[in-house]
Amino acid sequence: MKKFVYDLTLEAASEKEAEAKMTALTTLASALTHTELTRLAYIIKHDPVKTALAKKYLKV
Repeated sequence: MKKFVYDLTLEAASEKEAEAKMTALTTLASALTHTELTRLAYIIKHDPVKTALAKKYLKV
């Protein structure tokens, strides 16, 4: 599989938090297909009920 490099900016309270976000994002990108990741993003953006249920299930 090809690798692509991007320069992006994250908002975070600290550099440690930004690094944790990047680690989480790269894990999600590696584990999910583009369709799954796109659908997950859509749910987070447009379906607050499902997002709240997922957060409750994850205890976050």
